[in-house]
Amino acid sequence: MRRDDGDFRIRPGRSRDRGSGSAGRGKRLAALVRRAAARSGYTRSRPGGARGGGTGAMGRGRRAMATMRRPPGSRRVTVMARVVRHRGARFRAAPLARHISYLERDGVTRDGRDASMFDASGDAADRDAFAARCEDDRHHFRLIVSPEDAADLGDLRTFTRDLMSDMAKDLDSRLDWVAVDHWNTDNPHVHILVRGVADDGADLVIDRGYIAAGIRGRAEALATLELGPRSELDIQTSLAREVDAERWTSLDARLQRMADETGGAIDLRPAAGDDRRMHGLLVGRAAKLEAMGLAERTGAGRWSIEAGAEQALREVRRAAISSRRCIGRSPAAAGASIPLRSRSTTGHLMARSSADWSNAVFMTSCRAVPMRSSTAPTGAPIISAFATWT
Repeated sequence: MRRDDGDFRIRPGRSRDRGSGSAGRGKRLAALVRRAAARSGYTRSRPGGARGGGTGAMGRGRRAMATMRRPPGSRRVTVMARVVRHRGARFRAAPLARHISYLERDGVTRDGRDASMFDASGDAADRDAFAARCEDDRHHFRLIVSPEDAADLGDLRTFTRDLMSDMAKDLDSRLDWVAVDHWNTDNPHVHILVRGVADDGADLVIDRGYIAAGIRGRAEALATLELGPRSELDIQTSLAREVDAERWTSLDARLQRMADETGGAIDLRPAAGDDRRMHGLLVGRAAKLEAMGLAERTGAGRWSIEAGAEQALREVRRAAISSRRCIGRSPAAAGASIPLRSRSTTGHLMARSSADWSNAVFMTSCRAVPMRSSTAPTGAPIISAFATWT
């Protein structure tokens, strides 16, 4: 057969996308968030969720975990727990007394007064005495408890005392603790500090499973007992809030299950028999993940979630909470900023220091939204930004 001068053969070469495109955005976001969280004192999660051998027979709370059940319609409570060592190679936190001062300075009570510590016996806990008791301990626990319906609870302090009483029974030990409630955020929450010593004088070692799920289970049971199970309207309202949430949500878990069942592809094209309300929520959430650089649209109504999206979203929330400590401090002292590649940024003022400084430094954003810089490359996520006013 005669070859025409216009004939040619296509020989595809090696792909030149070395992570600079959408496939790398999720990984870059996860790495930046992990770095910011580590600088604020949070240790990096083990890759793949791998854990050590657990706490063994010494871990308290294991038997209580075996009897816990989560009934349908339970109220939801977010719990963040951290074990803080007082010395050694893993010690990375600020001194306890300084942390207590920060908690009282940063918070506002429900009636607008300055936050103050409380404990099991009253609303005027001696913070200095608690810090002194913890001084020679090996470690202590820092908990953040945030009921989804905190505003509807009768008294968040009473709720906290009931929770700590239930925990003491589960751990078979009296607990020495102080707490402070914060109402100056969109999600009212309680910071609880628990001494790392049991009532027999030994180190208080809590089972990892109880820390991960047991505390939350007790808190959800208390909230459900007071407010009753969630209604269908409550559930739908909560799901609607998850669409734009900057954390790992139940909608994300549902999308991830869909991806796992189909080998990575998420098909959200309308089909007969679909729940139209849930379908709309999932499409909205997928679009939100795409805007954050954690998902990629592969076609009409089709997405794929980037690797590391769950870990990135979980650490986004940790970094956002911990970076509140940076407000009113210089970027160098805060240690939670990420260098920007542009002087021109877009953000919103989250909070400002009450101190009247001539050169105050404020954080323009603590949220890990991939905000766009006017001159930075498209898709470059900015986790936090600092600006100075004189």
